[in-house]
Amino acid sequence: MEEHFYSNGEITVVWKPKLCEHAGICVKLLPKVYNPKARPWIQPENATSDELRNQVSKCPSGALSIKE
Repeated sequence: MEEHFYSNGEITVVWKPKLCEHAGICVKLLPKVYNPKARPWIQPENATSDELRNQVSKCPSGALSIKE
């Protein structure tokens, strides 16, 4: 399965586009990190690692995960 990796230098957000349901929870909780109009659309350096872990844990589809 295709995966994309976005690191803040401490942890890495892993995105699996085929699992994504586009619920928008990521954009609502951390709009400075997740911007569908930007490239790259995930910019984890704009949040703390704890903020990222908290948000990723709420992803309903499992498309987002954390790699320590």
